[in-house]
Amino acid sequence: MTDRIKVCFRDRQCREYDKGTSLLNISKDVANQYTSPIIAAKINNNIKDLNFEVYSDCTVDFFDLSTELGNKVYQRNLIFILVLAARELFKGAKLTVEHSLSKGIYCELHLGRDLTEQDVANLEKRMREIVEENQPIVKKTLPLDEAVTLFEAVGETAKVKLLKQLNREKVSIYFCGDGYDYFYRTMVPSTGYIQLFELKFFSPGFILRFPVKEDPHNLPRFVAMPKLARVFLESERWAEIIECDYIGTLNEYIKRGEINNIVRIAEGFHEKKIAQIADYIYDYRDRIRLILIAGPSSSGKTTFTKRLAVQLRVNGLKSVNLSIDDYFIDREHLRSKEEEEIDLESLDIVDLDLFNDHLSRLLKGEEVEIPHFDFTIGRRKFIGNRIRMNSDQLLIIEGIHGLNDRLTEAVPREQKAKIYINALTQISIDQHNRIPTTDTRLIRRIVRDNQFRSNNALSTLRGWASVRRGEEGNIYPYSEQADIMFNSALLYEMAVLRTYATPLLEVIGPENEEYSEARRLIRLLSFFMPVTDAEIPLNSILREFIGKSCFYIG
Repeated sequence: MTDRIKVCFRDRQCREYDKGTSLLNISKDVANQYTSPIIAAKINNNIKDLNFEVYSDCTVDFFDLSTELGNKVYQRNLIFILVLAARELFKGAKLTVEHSLSKGIYCELHLGRDLTEQDVANLEKRMREIVEENQPIVKKTLPLDEAVTLFEAVGETAKVKLLKQLNREKVSIYFCGDGYDYFYRTMVPSTGYIQLFELKFFSPGFILRFPVKEDPHNLPRFVAMPKLARVFLESERWAEIIECDYIGTLNEYIKRGEINNIVRIAEGFHEKKIAQIADYIYDYRDRIRLILIAGPSSSGKTTFTKRLAVQLRVNGLKSVNLSIDDYFIDREHLRSKEEEEIDLESLDIVDLDLFNDHLSRLLKGEEVEIPHFDFTIGRRKFIGNRIRMNSDQLLIIEGIHGLNDRLTEAVPREQKAKIYINALTQISIDQHNRIPTTDTRLIRRIVRDNQFRSNNALSTLRGWASVRRGEEGNIYPYSEQADIMFNSALLYEMAVLRTYATPLLEVIGPENEEYSEARRLIRLLSFFMPVTDAEIPLNSILREFIGKSCFYIG
């Protein structure tokens, strides 16, 4: 029986190692192939930390900061160091990791008084000391009751509540010196791996800043996003007010049979916000002629647009919809201009001259023949679809480019109402483990693609990176130009989506590169107790993804 194993790498080269060799030691042999330090690995598409020891032949892929996986691991460990520093410096204070903002993570430190810039500076100083000390980060598996006792001792009630709900005998806790915390994903071997970061005071909290995968050696330029920050803050404060800001609390409502109250409150909040937007447009009806609605994939733009039209009608305002898709340039003309693959997310595939000509004429009250884009042949056709707007009608355009003035440059700015919509998750796993807004949208899309587009979860996961690139280039840079922002997330939706998404993700096997991402999403969804869709209104934004919408989506 041999004591040697064969390890193959991404370049298909293989090497032999002694059984029990750690991934950390193996990574040293390929480190020169990476642009930044290796901080995580996959063994046969299973994510492992670098302390993991290998005992059988396998394929290993390492990840550095220039990858999505490596960047997430970096962020998680940076949060751990933040937790350790905050506990040392501010005894009894409550640190909460809230949401992404300005290419960082917005956090709050609840001290019983206002946070100051000096507090944030002291916190960053202690974090840098912890990094310099290069303290080991060690994973220990503890009986569940011992883990609960640990977190009761530091007053982390949300974590305690969730741990007690887990159907497990043991849980893994990460330790660093005298500090510890619960993270549900991979960590690095020691604090010295986390070199590049910054804390930026952003009242009433601060932003934890780190490099992005596109430039792992530098911090990104800081761009303040006050409008988005206000929407996030409002949503999170509202979740606190109704006492449903963490998964453990939501699960208690479900267990007590009170989830229908949360459903009604969440849906009522949406309806109130949409009505307020309609009132805003009504108040400025003398100048607003064009309503532009934009947001990233699976943010619920279609249902929102339908519901806004209903509320506008309540206010006595009629509307006409115009689809950007029908103004796509014929595919054959795009191919003749470009040898590379067509970017279907780009504004350059829209015939802006024709689109703006039609906008101008419609707003003047002229009749226009609207084209129809036939996606099966990749060509625009005119089939006699003529429309005309009356002077008391509004034109609504929904699409990813709605906030970009190039799309509607023929229309004066004062005649436009720009609305940005996104699913900004208000609920967190616990105080230090947030749910990224991209996870909510990805799970929505997995369910919708399977329900209505004959796509399985694997194909959705494979295309997600391309979708995200399109959003980064075409949507997010324009979000602060919006007059209004709408948060389409629903507090209860993950508990409903769990039943739909989990079986779709479970069929993705370890032979697929996306296996680790599928398992991560399954793990996230498993924290939620399941909820049926019986009480969800037919006009809910969630119906756009699970079906039975009264607007006949899908």
